Amino acid sequence: MLLPSEIESKSLIPAIRAILSKKLIRDYDLKEETVGKLLGITQAAVSNYIRGTRGDLSLVAKLEDNFEVMKMIDDISKDLSTNNAYSPSTMTKFIQLCNFMRYTFIICDVHHSIESNIDKRICEQCEVLLTGSRFS
Repeated sequence: MLLPSEIESKSLIPAIRAILSKKLIRDYDLKEETVGKLLGITQAAVSNYIRGTRGDLSLVAKLEDNFEVMKMIDDISKDLSTNNAYSPSTMTKFIQLCNFMRYTFIICDVHHSIESNIDKRICEQCEVLLTGSRFS
């Protein structure tokens, strides 16, 4: 069974990086090497994200269809394009994006696509923790 943090690191963050890579190159005319430095990844990783050989393409499409997610990604990409990559404000925006994907259960959809046989009782307990409505 995967923990929410594992799902974020294995699926959600790569999908976000794919969207950001494309956006920074397309909208801000940045080079792959520059984008890699801004995202803390290699130029080769950026190239793979652009070509669609890295990052789950169906998850990328799902995130791109979510207005709120894209609004947050647009804001982050704007910060990154102005070299605010490591500012507290930009880091906070990344955290807010991850939290949004937890609170809206996007993370749960991803988890179910990876592990289809999850016990419903575990999901119910996890949902309580993800929303922060009760800690046990």
